[in-house]
Amino acid sequence: MTAIEWILGSFAMLFALILTLVVLLQQGRRKGISGTISGGADTFLSKGKARAVDAKLSKMTKFIAIGFFIIVIAFFMLQRFIPSLFVLK
Repeated sequence: MTAIEWILGSFAMLFALILTLVVLLQQGRRKGISGTISGGADTFLSKGKARAVDAKLSKMTKFIAIGFFIIVIAFFMLQRFIPSLFVLK
């Protein structure tokens, strides 16, 4: 493996792990339903804070996913159009 393969592969793995963690940190959409049925003890401020954190995580998910796809496409393009970079010597 060449240095470019190691670098792009490392970035792809890093982005994949971060993307997985950010998605798992987000709240499920059905969590709020149980609070409305049982009366829930959430205050107005805690609900707003949860929405703000969820919005930030959602935005991070989009940027990390875009970065991941750019890295994967760059890796493919380099292999496709400059195969001499990936030849074992």
